[in-house]
Amino acid sequence: MMFPPPDSTLPMRPPRRCWLLGMLALGAAGAPRAQPTPAGRVVASFSVLADMAREVAPAGVEVTALVGPDTDAHVFKPSPADGRRLAQADLVLVNGLGFEGWIERLVRASGYRGTLVVAAEGLKARRGSGAHGHGHGHGHAHDVDPHAWHDPAHARHYVTRIAEALAARWPDRAAEIASRRADYLSRIEALDRRLRERLAAVPREQRRAIVSHDAFGYLGAAYGIDFFAPQGWNTHSEPSAATVARLIRQIRQQQVRAIFVENISDPRLVERIAREAGARVGGTLFSDALSRPGGPADSYLKMFEHNVTTLAQALGA
Repeated sequence: MMFPPPDSTLPMRPPRRCWLLGMLALGAAGAPRAQPTPAGRVVASFSVLADMAREVAPAGVEVTALVGPDTDAHVFKPSPADGRRLAQADLVLVNGLGFEGWIERLVRASGYRGTLVVAAEGLKARRGSGAHGHGHGHGHAHDVDPHAWHDPAHARHYVTRIAEALAARWPDRAAEIASRRADYLSRIEALDRRLRERLAAVPREQRRAIVSHDAFGYLGAAYGIDFFAPQGWNTHSEPSAATVARLIRQIRQQQVRAIFVENISDPRLVERIAREAGARVGGTLFSDALSRPGGPADSYLKMFEHNVTTLAQALGA
């Protein structure tokens, strides 16, 4: 019996071995690549501190922040995932001075038993009642201003504390950490000198600025700038109508040249004050958080340069 020839239009079925090899190749191409295990894990409370730690941490050590870019640490609410990150950390870095009112509860809940490094420990902190009497409570340590990183001298203190803690945790990498620390400190010092020269062009009587909350007192003390704010050292509560009215009168009386929006705050209050006081909005300052990657202030050095340059331009330099 004769059979008709096979239909040449039908696709030929590949041999089983070739089919298996093809499927294996597709699976390998589509599967996510395994990430290398970090040599260590450091968790910082907020983005500024995390950036400083990345600058001095040895290669392979992963540094992450609980409070990310453009996020207000004052009102941060930790999640269970944050607790798990702390539990897996080799080292935890916090600012201190009451800045992270939530950190102690989070550490207890996470079960973390390692070293908790307080970067601001040993600094002489600014004390008082905060701007217009609104500096108390809500997680801050009594009447202490926690925003010490806005003074480059204090930033160098932070870096030294972080580097010492890293070297203690990874003593075999101490030489690498010391080298990175020295390089980073030299860059902070060079930027500090350059920005002081830039601001020197602004007459002292013109160095007055309004900001959303009183986060720049250390910068003001270091660089000779008077900052005024409707909110105190934290952002938990809205300022009263009387406080805003008093601030508007002060702007008019002292002829404050510019008002600045903060990256972590709703700009509407500042914009309203500017309209009613007849002042202009001079730009955005980065107070308690860096910008997102690729933004104008995605590192501590870029943040500090952006802030002082923005102030100098708006105030008259």
